[in-house]
Amino acid sequence: MAQQNTRKITDSGTLAALAHPLRRRLLDILRVDGPATASSLAEKTDQAIANVSHHLRVLGTSNLIEEAPELARDKRERWWRMPTGSLRWSTSDFDDDPAGQVIAETLQQMLLDQHIKILRDWYGKDRDEQGEWVNGAFSSDKWLRLTPQELFELSEQVGELFQRWGRREIPDDGQQREPVLVFAYGMPAKP
Repeated sequence: MAQQNTRKITDSGTLAALAHPLRRRLLDILRVDGPATASSLAEKTDQAIANVSHHLRVLGTSNLIEEAPELARDKRERWWRMPTGSLRWSTSDFDDDPAGQVIAETLQQMLLDQHIKILRDWYGKDRDEQGEWVNGAFSSDKWLRLTPQELFELSEQVGELFQRWGRREIPDDGQQREPVLVFAYGMPAKP
């Protein structure tokens, strides 16, 4: 089962554009908060507008984000948004490109570090800060015996589940919904 609207990255230049902490943060903000201008993103990231503009251009040149001209109030204002869908890559796609292999591995490590930081920050909060979210937050793991193909199929199924929740129509029920990061890793390991 192939995930709908998933862009497979096989170009090391595009991967290199992703492998920058501020660019990853800009992508996350656009993904969570929706379209934005360089000035609003600079405010959210405590960065200079010129710095944010530079990184937005790099992301735009790599087609990782796109302009949203219909949101501009005048010709000088530039809005940016995430294209629909998600991104996917595999280090094996860069087996014939040593530089691409290094970039892919560096990016995977950077993302893992980011995920662990978010997780540590959550668990570092006291019970009052966690509030009623403590009842929904979860950690789950399971040792499985799989072939490489079965692990790939599991990856596709988990990705489809994430996509379904990400595309769902948000109910207009008056409840406050906060951004929630859900991540999963699956790899061969020894207990």
